[in-house]
Amino acid sequence: MGRGKLRIYLGAAPGVGKTYAMLSEAHRRVERGTDAVVGFVEHHNRPRTEVMLHGLEEVPRREIAYRGTAFTEMDIDAVLARRPAVVLVDELAHTNVPGSRNTKRWQDVEELLQAGIDVVSTVNIQHLESLGDVVESITGVRQQETVPDEVVRRADQIELVDMSPQALRRRMAHGNIYKPDKVDAALSNYFRPGNLTALRELALLWTADRVDEYLRQYRTEHSVSTIWHARERIVVGLTGGPEGRTLIRRAARMAAKGSGSEILAVYIARSDGLTSASPKELAVQRTLVEDLGGTFHHVIGDDVPASLLEFARGVNATQIVLGSSRRKTWQYIFGPGVGQTVARDSGPDLDVHIVTHEEVAKGRGLPVSRGARLGRGRIAAGWLVGVVGPALLSLLLTHIGPDLGLANDMLLFLCMTVAAALLGGLLPALASAAFGSLLLNYYFVEPLHQWTITDPKNIVAIAIFVFVAVAVASTVDLAARRTHQAARLRAESEILSFLAGSVLRGDTSLEALLERVRETFAMESVALLERASEVDPWTCAASVVTSSGKPLLRPEDADVDMPVGDNMALALSGRVLPAEDRRVLAAFAAQAAVVLDRQRLVGEAERARRLDEGNRIRVALLAAVSHDLRTPLAAIKAAVTSLRSDDVAWSEEDEAELLASIEDGADRLDHLVGNLLDMSRLQTGTVTPLIREIDLDEVVPMALGGVPEGSVTLDIPESLPMVAVDPGLLERSVANVVENAVKYSPGGTPVHVAASALGDRVEVRVADRGPGVPDSAKDRIFEPFQRYGDAPRGAGVGLGLAVARGFAEAMGGTLAAEDTPGGGMTMVLTLRAAAGVAPVRADLPAQATT
Repeated sequence: MGRGKLRIYLGAAPGVGKTYAMLSEAHRRVERGTDAVVGFVEHHNRPRTEVMLHGLEEVPRREIAYRGTAFTEMDIDAVLARRPAVVLVDELAHTNVPGSRNTKRWQDVEELLQAGIDVVSTVNIQHLESLGDVVESITGVRQQETVPDEVVRRADQIELVDMSPQALRRRMAHGNIYKPDKVDAALSNYFRPGNLTALRELALLWTADRVDEYLRQYRTEHSVSTIWHARERIVVGLTGGPEGRTLIRRAARMAAKGSGSEILAVYIARSDGLTSASPKELAVQRTLVEDLGGTFHHVIGDDVPASLLEFARGVNATQIVLGSSRRKTWQYIFGPGVGQTVARDSGPDLDVHIVTHEEVAKGRGLPVSRGARLGRGRIAAGWLVGVVGPALLSLLLTHIGPDLGLANDMLLFLCMTVAAALLGGLLPALASAAFGSLLLNYYFVEPLHQWTITDPKNIVAIAIFVFVAVAVASTVDLAARRTHQAARLRAESEILSFLAGSVLRGDTSLEALLERVRETFAMESVALLERASEVDPWTCAASVVTSSGKPLLRPEDADVDMPVGDNMALALSGRVLPAEDRRVLAAFAAQAAVVLDRQRLVGEAERARRLDEGNRIRVALLAAVSHDLRTPLAAIKAAVTSLRSDDVAWSEEDEAELLASIEDGADRLDHLVGNLLDMSRLQTGTVTPLIREIDLDEVVPMALGGVPEGSVTLDIPESLPMVAVDPGLLERSVANVVENAVKYSPGGTPVHVAASALGDRVEVRVADRGPGVPDSAKDRIFEPFQRYGDAPRGAGVGLGLAVARGFAEAMGGTLAAEDTPGGGMTMVLTLRAAAGVAPVRADLPAQATT
């Protein structure tokens, strides 16, 4: 009897529709003739879920008494006796009532699977055991009921039931998930938009990881070997080979262990060739490292280990990740390799990680091309082979080897000349040809041990040898030069292509571009200098300076300067660049000028936008002054004129009414002018909050002085932690929000002001039962001089909410609009709890933990 198959519907939070989806699947299977029964499904009095149970056979539950109360659990024995093909078991992470056969429901499911019965179940992402700490940090709630990750990972099918946070909150507000008396608490605590968004992301990422496992399993089963596509700074050394992606992912896992870690992938383009690097693979690796939040750097350097270490120290790196060498064993005779050299020279301040991969010891593919710019070691080796080699060969042939004949001797000496050309270039090869011809004449041409040649045939043979040796050496050296030129042009084209693409996309700042110049040319400092005219002094538009460099103020102070137009120059210090490097430098200089122009255009556009915003505010202010400010002034003027009139004898009641009208107009005028002054302070950036710790119940009641008595109900628990705010700004912000809510709330329906705490945040929620605001207008109502809908004239200039949000953000808080369950709008003011106060954990509704 085989093991049954497990299918799991995974959700981000309660109410997304997991149970509904499971029951729908059961109906589909029953319609196809499958014997499917319900082992345990809890509908939580949700009408639509309860309807889905109709037409499905339910196995009677087992009743268990615990502490004087009767509970029901799934009857495993009854399910095993019924022995259906498929059984539905809801809430996989549920803890069974004491007295049950198994402690956890997932253990019941394992028993059913062992019996060969297929199981369809549900679970929320927050119930996975490995995510407990993460979920607690997001929601402030510690999940008591969990299921081991391995149980879920072993499922044959996992289907994600997804729903946007906004849609889920609407379902909640409509009463489709919890009872009405629990909706407000759930929406303001566990089911906050931020919580739901984070949980949704966890579910999506976990499901994506599970997809990767399925793919790896498929590749293993089908023998697919080909590739299918605290402040730590980790540098990843790339060679352009296929192992680069492994190194990048390994570095990403290392970075994930520390908060704020950075990944910097660097490719050192050797000037003696790029034949071992695949441009396509480099492009893939660049995309991968950028997708993982890192950066890609392309640096030119003849000495790869030294260039890598110089780059790592230049960026203040703490770790270097390299791959195990792809060279074969015999290739180590040419040197220890990059990895060993970097590990040896890294010093105590850099950790070097050598990561194994599938390409270890498989060879580097195409051999590295050899160029004309050779290091001192290569040149010395060429001279050694070209001069000492022929002498040793002569000694070997005259004293040890047999007589091979003049033709064979010449071929051996020719091989030595070719080797000298390959190692040291043209000059060692020419020396080898000349020296070899003399040795051939002295030791192998009659008469022996003399510098004369008697046989004319031997003269021709020696001449042919010299000609062939020089021709071969020249050909090898020419090929090396062409290879070097092609490699350099290829490196330049890749750098310029990447540079142009990044600049055209607008994702490169001027400082980042100059840093790229410094890295590419291994400079100490780089600066973009400009002046207004020929007689004006130079000014620095931007610069990048290392710890060993000094700022550049004039092109004359630089080792290299590249003019850009008439009044701009790119200056570099650190070393003198060869002429062939200036072509690439000129392209960098031109791009730097383009970036500078773009930044200035962006700045001008921002200034124009601010001027336009200011002009719009001035126009709106004039409109407000022309009507909204004149209205209370007109009322005050009329009342005062009436009181001063000698023609009418006013009664005491009439005088009191006129005085009340004057006072009311003055209050409205004071409120309007106050909001205008506050908005002016916000627009000019002169709001400086004085943050101190205070209790909400000391501030919020004072903010209600401007609203009619009985129009607001207040619920501020004494257990709330203190908040870090500016009391004056908080009072103004709450007052504006409450006055706005009272203005739109229907008569006889008070506005509800409540406060609650969640983690390190404290919320003040102001809920009204007015007409509400559609989602498309929720952000617009916080703009200055905005009044939604048919607000009556004279009801304000539309600054209250704009001022309230500005003050909230100035204190480090937020102000947002949400729908009130049952109709209306709720303003949510979020504030920071005072430091040193223990976070308050919100209670999760009972259904969310089952």
